[in-house]
Amino acid sequence: MLNPETLKFIELLSNPYYAWLFLLLSVWSLVWKGMALWRSSQNKQKKWFIAILIVNTFGILEIIYLFYFAKLKEPKAV
Repeated sequence: MLNPETLKFIELLSNPYYAWLFLLLSVWSLVWKGMALWRSSQNKQKKWFIAILIVNTFGILEIIYLFYFAKLKEPKAV
């Protein structure tokens, strides 16, 4: 038996507008989270990796990390 909150969520997603909004926010968050996790792993920043992996902020924490805290790679000399 599903609890009342779960039933309300399922009912909410049955509305096409909210279903598309939920899908859009999920994809938005997944893209930013993937980019931020990749950059933090390449920079060997374990604390940032763990924070980004655990905290879900719909891309806000990830964007802040990418634009303000991630180290920029310097071009390699040929």
